[in-house]
Amino acid sequence: MEDKNTVKNYMALEEEYSSLKKSKVVVVQVPYDKTATYIKGTVNGPGAIIDASKKLELFDEELNQETYKIGIHTADPLPVQDLLPEAMVDKVYTSTMELLKANKFPVILGGEHSLSIGSVRAFKEIYPDLSVLHLDAHYDMRDEYFGSKFNHGCVARRISEMCSIVQTGMRSLSKEEKDFLSSQANGKVKAVNVYDILEMPLWKDTISHSLSEHVYVSIDLDVFDPSLVPAVGTPEPGGIGWYETLDLLREVSKDRKIAGFDVVELCPIKGQVSSDFLAAKLIYRLLGYIFPAKK
Repeated sequence: MEDKNTVKNYMALEEEYSSLKKSKVVVVQVPYDKTATYIKGTVNGPGAIIDASKKLELFDEELNQETYKIGIHTADPLPVQDLLPEAMVDKVYTSTMELLKANKFPVILGGEHSLSIGSVRAFKEIYPDLSVLHLDAHYDMRDEYFGSKFNHGCVARRISEMCSIVQTGMRSLSKEEKDFLSSQANGKVKAVNVYDILEMPLWKDTISHSLSEHVYVSIDLDVFDPSLVPAVGTPEPGGIGWYETLDLLREVSKDRKIAGFDVVELCPIKGQVSSDFLAAKLIYRLLGYIFPAKK
C-alpha cells in the first residue's frame, strides 16, 4: 500500500476513487500570492490543505456517509506563480471552464482570493442565473487596490460586475467601499455583516433566500474567528464559528444548487496545523452536503 505521506492527492485517495475519469469532483490548486498586502504565504495554502486532508477520516460523522466515494481527483497545481494577476485569473478561468465542460465539479484551492474572478467568470458562462455566496471578513469591494483591479481586495467588486453576490461575515471595509455599497440600487450586492448577524436570528434564511438557483460559494478563511483560524493573510478580530458556518452551508445546499466552490487565503503557520486541517475538513463536509449519499 502506498505511503499516504508521499501521495499528492486530496485525502490520499487510492486510484479507484481519485482517477480523473471516475471522479465527479476535481480539486484545482492555485498557489498564488502576488497581490498579498499583509502576510505573504498563501502560495503555500493549497499544498497545506492537501497535506492536512490525508489525516481526515473517510467516514463523515455528521452525515453518516463516505463522501469520497463520489470520486475526488486532484489536479496538478496550476503554473501561475510567475504570472501577473490578470494572467493568473485567465488561467483559472480556462482551467475551470474545461472542467465544467467535462461535467466535473470544481473545488478550487487558493492561494489568494483574486483567483475567484476567473472561476466565477467560467461558472457564469455555464449558469446564466448564477449568484455567488461570499464568506469573508472583508467586503473586497475596492475598484482598484495597490494599482490593480485584480488585487485580492477587489474580488467582490469584479464579481458584482458579472453576477449578483451575497456577502456575509464581513467586519472591515474602507470608506470607498462604504460609499460604493451605499450607492448600489440594482440589488446585485446584498451584505449581511457580523453586526447584522448579531441582530438577525434568521440571518441564514435571509442569505439562502437571496441566492439564485445555481450558486458558487467563495470562502475566504478569514471569515472565521482568528482563534479558530489564525493562519490567514489578513486576520480580523471577531468572525463566525465552525458550527455557524456549517449551518449556513447546509441550509444553502438544501435550498439551492451549489455548482462549485473555492476555499482561499490559507497562509500556513509552521508547526500549527489546526487551520490547515479545518480547511481540509470544511471542504469534505461541504462536499457531503452537496452530494448526500442515497438512502
